[in-house]
Amino acid sequence: MSSRFYLHGDMIPRSVKRVFDERAEERIETGSSTGVLVLRKRNHVVTLVNLSRSGAMIRFAGDAHIGESVSLQLLDRGAIAGQVRWLRDGRMGVSFLQPLE
Repeated sequence: MSSRFYLHGDMIPRSVKRVFDERAEERIETGSSTGVLVLRKRNHVVTLVNLSRSGAMIRFAGDAHIGESVSLQLLDRGAIAGQVRWLRDGRMGVSFLQPLE
């Protein structure tokens, strides 16, 4: 059975902000809003926007690709291995390989 309706990227412009917070996890308080992102064996000082058990949002305007392996060094948690999940407007979503305790 075919449908008359099709989904494509033109339906909702990227400039439209989400109205609802659809996060499944609570955010974790952190002792510092600064961290060090290790990407391709280079250190980059970044600003931590938010942190959850499964990942983080950071400010990073450098060159990265979705799927790349990274490490995020946080002052109060040490190094956390992760993977780049998304990039948008100078921000990066990092998914941790192991959930935070």
